[in-house]
Amino acid sequence: MFRVLAFLSKREDLETQAFIDHYENKHVPLICSLAPIPIVYKRRYVMRGEKLTTAAGAIDFDVVTELGFPDRAAYLAWTAQLSGPGAGDQVAADEAKFLDRSRTRAYLVEEYATSS
Repeated sequence: MFRVLAFLSKREDLETQAFIDHYENKHVPLICSLAPIPIVYKRRYVMRGEKLTTAAGAIDFDVVTELGFPDRAAYLAWTAQLSGPGAGDQVAADEAKFLDRSRTRAYLVEEYATSS
């Protein structure tokens, strides 16, 4: 499976819950209306203030988004749909409402799992 992890940061003027609410209730439905839903589309929000989290040191993102596709071609087709005419402008306009896009980072990852 072709997997991408994106590390995203909220706009400074947003409270965490407003950020999560916008991402889950507005952005995700928008993305799903513009392109097929990836095999994996998960968001994992940083739990600030937790002892384990604060012990890890400085954290410069607010959510890790995981995307999974059957292969690179499927990922490229999906991103092309989201950046195509009309869709790209909608995605960028919505992201500007809740993300600090200048801090977005994404990485291709390879997964290994341990079974019991």
